[in-house]
Amino acid sequence: MTDDAFDSEAYIEELRAKRGEKDEFFDSHPQSPIPPAERDAFDGLDYFDPDPTYRVTASVETHADPDPVVMDTTADREVRYLRVATFRFELRDTELELGAYQQEHDDSRTLFVPFRDKTTGQQTYDGGRYMELTPDVSLDELDDIVVDFNLAYNPFCAFSEAFDCPLPPEENWLPIVVPAGEKKYDAP
Repeated sequence: MTDDAFDSEAYIEELRAKRGEKDEFFDSHPQSPIPPAERDAFDGLDYFDPDPTYRVTASVETHADPDPVVMDTTADREVRYLRVATFRFELRDTELELGAYQQEHDDSRTLFVPFRDKTTGQQTYDGGRYMELTPDVSLDELDDIVVDFNLAYNPFCAFSEAFDCPLPPEENWLPIVVPAGEKKYDAP
């Protein structure tokens, strides 16, 4: 599907501005995941160049009685999520699916979409990356959604072992290269 009203130049400019704001937060905010000893040398995160090709419209299958999914974490624990939706889309001439999750008793509209792709462990963080999507309507009213891999980000555990992060379940391991979003963090 194409969005005739989509302005790619404005999109890229807005994306670069958001990345600049995130870099500023990571550089100086007390809640930054960058260890304090590394902040003086921190000069911003590495990103793939913005590419509207990796902004796709996915069909949404919602799950009225969501299946529980147990995800391992970076600290060898397990956390339980509910697969509340499945996104189906085409990217790089490949039909793909991603599960979207929420924790039990989460009343927000935010959907957690952890994933791995063929850049994982090479150009991107070894544990995979995340996206969070917040639809404008309730999940049961959602027919499709924009999945923007340019917004893919590293979990906080990519920056410090002080954090414990869920690892993407195998069902969200994409068999393609997705060169979009944040790259692997290399400590200065």
